Amino acid sequence: MAIKKWVIPALLATALAASLAPQAQAHATPKRVVGYYTQWSGYDRNFLVSDLVKNGTAAKLTHLNYAFSFLDEQGKCVSSDPWADYQRPFTAEQSVSGKADEPGQPLAGNLNQLKQLKAKYPKLRVNISLGGWTGSKYFSNAALTPASRAAHVKSCLDMWIRGDLPGLPPGAAKGVFDGIDLDWEWPASEGNAGNVVRPEDKRNFTQLLTEYRKQLLGLTLRTGRSYDLTAFLPAAPAQVDRGFEVPKVFALLTFATIQGYDYHGSWDALTNQQSSIRTPAGDPTSPAYSSQVAIDHYLSKGAPRAKVVMGVPFYSRGWTGVRNENNGLFQPNAGPAPATYEAGYEDYRVLKGQLDKFTVHRDPKAGHAWLFDGTTFWTWDDPVEMKRKGRYAAERGLGGAMIWSLDGDTADGELITALRSGLS
Repeated sequence: MAIKKWVIPALLATALAASLAPQAQAHATPKRVVGYYTQWSGYDRNFLVSDLVKNGTAAKLTHLNYAFSFLDEQGKCVSSDPWADYQRPFTAEQSVSGKADEPGQPLAGNLNQLKQLKAKYPKLRVNISLGGWTGSKYFSNAALTPASRAAHVKSCLDMWIRGDLPGLPPGAAKGVFDGIDLDWEWPASEGNAGNVVRPEDKRNFTQLLTEYRKQLLGLTLRTGRSYDLTAFLPAAPAQVDRGFEVPKVFALLTFATIQGYDYHGSWDALTNQQSSIRTPAGDPTSPAYSSQVAIDHYLSKGAPRAKVVMGVPFYSRGWTGVRNENNGLFQPNAGPAPATYEAGYEDYRVLKGQLDKFTVHRDPKAGHAWLFDGTTFWTWDDPVEMKRKGRYAAERGLGGAMIWSLDGDTADGELITALRSGLS
């Protein structure tokens, strides 16, 4: 007997609600703490998955997003770094389990370390994040047609959820990931130079989520497991309005993480905050950016508070050659401050070691801080500001906080400890 077309959406909605129910219950309390671990953390920074155990971070996370998988020109999922993802061998000292990888084992690399991390922390949800700033070029192609959406989703689920990685035995990475995190930067708006952008991206993003839910539901019916579907969404209201059907998007997502940083940086002519909770008094820029501006916009568009997860940074943005007025805030400058890995961008743990060179300034009302030594200015999210941000998310009834990125914290995890304290 044929099923009438109007029955299918009802069946999908019923099954979707059932698949999401365990997650909603599991994360009602405490708040979600979502952290991005980047595949390149193990290179120059030498921050390994095992360091998440050593500094106490893993025990404080509810979700870990592994960044990033890229998309090819046809929109299908590919590994952006096979060596880091599933080929690199780890020594006993480097591994989560304390055992060295053996030659010829089915799975190595970060994915095997994440598998060991999940064995140690069975309540931790680990999701694969797709895209990112440099990996979103072909998202528009993936979302363009019903056929391209179906092919994209199948390729990503085959690779990351079913665990069928190139050159490895079928299912070698099965069980590593519990869901998909979409980091398309940005639908219908320009992100990184060269990205494919189309006006119809807004509608197609919703359709892409629908296809993900359809295929994830099929997996749930076969495996009995629930799968996360999350997305990283922009802070700028103009980008939100241009690229997202907010109520439909949030209905399809387990939750969404909202950009809570990069409001300003060394691309700006004036020094400014990069992650303020509220817009600081005297901010000369327009439009004004802050976490409250972003979150209020999503809520006004119909996003449910419990699914809104506020982003926080474990890094700083900085300028040098800054005019020595107003403690360096809102001042002209000579450009990005010198830094360890990228000019104008520095990990918190690195700056903390240089704190004796700077004076700390705070704006408790706006909820931001900065460092200034008379010529160099760094935004400053320390434990005081992290606890303030966590408290803000809790008091507003939001779904939790998201961290970019976990490699910026100290060896004793002082930032995530402060953030959790504020969320509690």
